[in-house]
Amino acid sequence: MAKISKNPIDFAAIQGSLKSQFTGLDPNDPPSWPALPRYLLCVAVAIFVIVALWFLWLSSSDEELTAEKAKEVQLKEDYTKKLAQAVNLDALKKQREQVQQYVTQLEKQLPSKAEMDALLSDINQAGLGRSLQFELFRPGQVSVKEYYAELPIAVRVTGRYHDIGAFAADIANLSRIVTLNNLAITPGKEGTLVMDTTAKTFRYLDTEEVALQRKSAPGAKK
Repeated sequence: MAKISKNPIDFAAIQGSLKSQFTGLDPNDPPSWPALPRYLLCVAVAIFVIVALWFLWLSSSDEELTAEKAKEVQLKEDYTKKLAQAVNLDALKKQREQVQQYVTQLEKQLPSKAEMDALLSDINQAGLGRSLQFELFRPGQVSVKEYYAELPIAVRVTGRYHDIGAFAADIANLSRIVTLNNLAITPGKEGTLVMDTTAKTFRYLDTEEVALQRKSAPGAKK
């Protein structure tokens, strides 16, 4: 029977061959390297490029993810607010109607331009009705606002303490809005008091005044 010859693998020779391929490599001339070092260099460069691109992509993706998370939080807050408004829509409509009614009531307390003389007469009669003596009753310059006009009136009256208090209460109870500002009370003659104040009344702007006010407002189109 024939015998099969066994040739042992010479690992030392293989190791020496591989080692010789990495000996004397010129780092400035990789193309001249033996096959194995060239292939390993190409693999290393490819891995480096892939890793670098991977981390760059992850960095940009992380920024996008952070921005989207912030947007998600904002959208959730907007949704919650709109959901609450939708649930309470009927209640909000009722509140709006109540506010409109209240505004309408306040507007009715503002006299028109033609009613201003009657209002000034009411203020004067309120003082006379309390036995007060007017030493000064001088309307000032009208100040025109966006939707109304304001008329200040310099007032100085003399009378007893309780009569002056009653006069202030009568002014507050007028059907039209009148406010007392910068009020000062000083002693007068024979036990009387002197009250200096600026009464302010308000009135509607008529159509022409509203148009003129809007035309003269900053930012109005010419």
